[in-house]
Amino acid sequence: MKNLKLLFKTLPLLFMLVTSVYSSTLNMSISSSPSRLNPILSNDTASSTVSGWLFNGLFKYDKDGKPIVDLAKSYEFKTPTHLLIKLRKNVLWHDKTKFTSKDVIFTYEQIISPKVFTSIKSNFKQVKSVKALDDYTIEIMYKKPYFKALETWMVGILPYHLLKDEKDLMTSSFNKKPIGTGPYKIDGFETGADIRIYANDDYFDGRAKIDEIHFKFLPDTNTSFLFLKQKRLDIGSLTPIQIDRQINNEFKENYKIVESQSFSYSYLGFNLNNEKFKNKKIREAISLAINKEQLVDILFFGHGQVCNGPFLPGSFAYNNEVKTIKQDINKSKKILKSLGFDENNPFTFEVVTNTGNDTRINAAQILQYQLAQAGIKMKIRVMEWQAFLNTVVHPRNYEAVLLGWSLALMPDAYPLWHSDSAKIGRFNLVGYKNKEVDSLIEKGARTVDREELGEIYRKIFKIIASDLPYIFLYIPNSITVVNKDIKNIEPAFTGITHNQKDWIKE
Repeated sequence: MKNLKLLFKTLPLLFMLVTSVYSSTLNMSISSSPSRLNPILSNDTASSTVSGWLFNGLFKYDKDGKPIVDLAKSYEFKTPTHLLIKLRKNVLWHDKTKFTSKDVIFTYEQIISPKVFTSIKSNFKQVKSVKALDDYTIEIMYKKPYFKALETWMVGILPYHLLKDEKDLMTSSFNKKPIGTGPYKIDGFETGADIRIYANDDYFDGRAKIDEIHFKFLPDTNTSFLFLKQKRLDIGSLTPIQIDRQINNEFKENYKIVESQSFSYSYLGFNLNNEKFKNKKIREAISLAINKEQLVDILFFGHGQVCNGPFLPGSFAYNNEVKTIKQDINKSKKILKSLGFDENNPFTFEVVTNTGNDTRINAAQILQYQLAQAGIKMKIRVMEWQAFLNTVVHPRNYEAVLLGWSLALMPDAYPLWHSDSAKIGRFNLVGYKNKEVDSLIEKGARTVDREELGEIYRKIFKIIASDLPYIFLYIPNSITVVNKDIKNIEPAFTGITHNQKDWIKE
């Protein structure tokens, strides 16, 4: 009887302990439904966001943007083209099957298969062969030394035992109910609905302290903002005007504001095949007429920074020696006058940009005003996005464009800056050609040493900034807010989620 009474007394305590361990939920939002939760097919933002919690690659980025091991235990370059990878032996798939080298080989074979349509296929073009030397050793041979040899293998690995007999990976049911190795697992999802993922008790790096992540399906950004103000989301993004004008003290008491540079920049690009812009002095005169600091202040209320070149501050490729070109109207006018332009014969050009991006359109209007101070007349044409791409950008049918680029953590100068990429259909949109830059890009592509690669890319940065094929304008800040009930948030160069496994929600 005494034991029975003791049991009834301890039951509430046991219940409290159980619920305290298994009760925390991290509330986030997604604005669209994933298409496929398959890491080699996750091309859209929603798919890559969710699948990132479910799968691991052989490598990943640390908080500073440097590649480190993930499913790999260790690695060694036997030669610049011979990479040997040792795999972790303590990794289980979500169905408790052991992860082995078969999974890595299978994933590679799917990526290069002509039956599989994936945007990452080109990342593996330098891979000559991939072999399993045993259950936990992978040998990769490259056709030539490749500077993204490790980054290539950051793609999530697929389970061989579940997909080996799959006839069509593109339409597989696995894409809706995936099994990964990641810190969270999923039962499945439906289009247009909320998504829930649950902590993986068997995660090789230790169980996540937050038990569940709830992605609320909120296609309207205004609704997301409303949910944040009602404290129905734990994490969200704010625009500069929202953080400066639309939140109150109560909001600031509830949320921690984490602000960092985004991985993107905007630019004014010149068609270098157009006679108007072949002379660098014209581009210099335009640059001297622009006040980048004013752009940042007006467009982002100061929540951004000026851009000085093609690679982002904080990355190994950024060159600190290159300084911001300060506005100098008098010097701009002198250059223009030396080229035969004055009030009676002003330099005139047209810039084209797209609808659906109010910031960019506003930037064009500010630039128009600033350039007018130096006597430069810039006309603005705004077009619908697809028409803009198909009739203006891709056929290079413009004098100047106002556009932006999103950048990966590992910069690759070839697509934007190599002269071979100036061909129609590629992404050197302004037709930039510099033999020294071409040589440095090619040298960098053969370099596996990160310090040497940094030296090469900083030279590329300096040359391009000096040549002025673009006027690099601004880098907007990423403004993230996090519920103050969540502990162990550590802002870093790569963002805040690098240590999410250690977060605690009180």
